Amino acid sequence: MPSNDKDYYEILGVPRNATKEEIKRAYRRLALQYHPDRNKSPEAEEKFKEISEAYAVLMDDEKRRLYDMYGKAGVSQTYSTEDIFRSRWFDFEELFRDLGFGGFESLFERLFGFGRRQKSAQPTVVDVDVSLEEVYRGGVREIPLETYETCQRCGGVGGEPGYVDKCVECGGTGQSVKRVQTGFLYFTSVQPCGKCGGTGRVVRRSCSACRGRGMVSRTEKVVVNIPPGVGDGETLVLRGRGLYDMDSGARGDLLVRVRVKLGRWFRFEDNRLVMLLPVAPSEVASQREVTIPFFDGDIKVKLRRELLDKPLVIRGKGPPMAGGRRSDLEIRLVLRMPEHLGGEALKHYAELLRHESAHMDEERRRFFSH
Repeated sequence: MPSNDKDYYEILGVPRNATKEEIKRAYRRLALQYHPDRNKSPEAEEKFKEISEAYAVLMDDEKRRLYDMYGKAGVSQTYSTEDIFRSRWFDFEELFRDLGFGGFESLFERLFGFGRRQKSAQPTVVDVDVSLEEVYRGGVREIPLETYETCQRCGGVGGEPGYVDKCVECGGTGQSVKRVQTGFLYFTSVQPCGKCGGTGRVVRRSCSACRGRGMVSRTEKVVVNIPPGVGDGETLVLRGRGLYDMDSGARGDLLVRVRVKLGRWFRFEDNRLVMLLPVAPSEVASQREVTIPFFDGDIKVKLRRELLDKPLVIRGKGPPMAGGRRSDLEIRLVLRMPEHLGGEALKHYAELLRHESAHMDEERRRFFSH
């Protein structure tokens, strides 16, 4: 960042309560005056860096708040120079096109040491709730994303049709070729054209559809295949299917974080699905056989008393694992009293109590006597 401590508002010549529109007008006027391609004076480049930094900070609400409270130190301690300018990248891009300047990206790379495409595209992260049935069978989800596509009106050029000219500096090649002779040797260097920034075009009027960005927003539904056996917390990666990243000029990856919703009667323990099966005491006492509707066929379980202490493990009945092998299903009985007992049921329980209480009293005496 420029080392001087001149006030940003003074640099742009605006009051401290200036609106964003006033700040933008002031910057446009000064950019025309100090742009290095127009002003060849020795101090023009430093002045251009100065006004651009002031514009980037004062046009951003959070950075402006920090600057108003703490001065330049409050901004520089929170943001790098690159972060300051990247937050207003499209503002600069639009202003430069409106003013007829080329070489926006190459100019900033020359002055500040970075360009828009230095960083890789940022990934887009979404959370998806998956049912236990989908863990068994897999599934398909459609995720709506607000992304960008090439503007159809200007073809991604950013200029209104009829108002885009071939760059006279490079002849439309987008390249600046320099040939230097040293003795009998010739050296040729090829760089992006400083006038058009390597595009080979100069835009005289921004496209009315995309406002010079070359991209327009649209809603896209991305289809995500949920594979059988997907685990809670697992991340599915779809390369290049995330949101368009303004800084890098490309689409990032779509990261789908899976959250498995098991419900109150299921849990995972040690790569095994555990089912907590509610049963009534009378069902266990009579060793009733129950049928449990399951995702890939019914399960029949005989409610033996020993299952209260030792869970029933059914091999290969759990969800798929890596390699296609099925995990195990463990069934644990959970005694539950019926929630609503009528008069007839209470009479039966009272009769049962008369038969069981003496036996259970004796069991407890033996248990606590040791």
